Amino acid sequence: MFKLSLVLVFLIALSGIDASPAKPHNPSCSGNLSATDVDLVHLAMNMEFTEVEFFLKASTGKGLDAFNATLAKGGPPPIGAKKANLDPITNRIIEEFAYQEIGHLRAIADMTGGIPRPLLNLTRENFAMFMDRAVGRRSNPRFDPYANSLNYLLAAYYIPYVGLTGYVGAIPYLVYFNIKRLVAGLLGVESGQDGVIRTLLYERQDETVKEYGGVTVAELTNEISILRNELGMCGIKDEGLCVPPWLGAENRTTSNILSANPYSLSYDRTPQEILRVMYGTGNERWPGGFWPCGANGRIARMFLDERYHCNYDTCSDGKN
Repeated sequence: MFKLSLVLVFLIALSGIDASPAKPHNPSCSGNLSATDVDLVHLAMNMEFTEVEFFLKASTGKGLDAFNATLAKGGPPPIGAKKANLDPITNRIIEEFAYQEIGHLRAIADMTGGIPRPLLNLTRENFAMFMDRAVGRRSNPRFDPYANSLNYLLAAYYIPYVGLTGYVGAIPYLVYFNIKRLVAGLLGVESGQDGVIRTLLYERQDETVKEYGGVTVAELTNEISILRNELGMCGIKDEGLCVPPWLGAENRTTSNILSANPYSLSYDRTPQEILRVMYGTGNERWPGGFWPCGANGRIARMFLDERYHCNYDTCSDGKN
């Protein structure tokens, strides 16, 4: 497994693979945008909406609108999210995360006014698509994040980590003290959530994921991280639960419960990288994936290809 990790990560670092199925483009890895502090926080709010709906529905069976409908600001309800078949401990953890995410949305809205909730694709089919792409083959039976605790944790592995790297990437470009304090507080909790998810998965690292035959939990997290690196198109910003020693902390460990760079500092991602990863297209101008009609806020709409038009009514309802 370590040899495979080494080869694949090395190839990603050297190849500059464009994973976009939509349209070739020259990806930027610079976070220096013409954007205000509020713009940067509003981009992150798309991630917070994604997390709150995924966590709330899975743990309580209810979405954000059942708890605080005003936070959505008229944005469409998500498609495909549902109550997950979680064991009691996992359900309690995810429910706590869900309420934390409501608090995050309230904090951002109170300080900046907020943005409308984007259309979110939280269907089983969407998660299966990302997992299949990571593994390189179709799952059988189809991967379902809501089927059991392990599948849910693997699906959750995809989301909070992307958000925390976005906060790390935004902080150097923030100007105002109150926004810096807000983002630091958000980053602390997002990092904690990701650490808990990774720890729970690490405890099950050697279990196989039945939908992918002999692929273990550790191997699947590695492949998910490789996919996110490919989609982000800016080098290594992501690592699985087990790594070669040369990627471990101080080159002394193969465990990787917290993903970090050679100085054990958190990786960062630019707004463009966040959009590429969450759209699943490798192109910040072409929506898809978790945000099929595009993310909201000035930054996301600035990148959105003007030829792209989305009718919410044409998006899948996740029932097929």
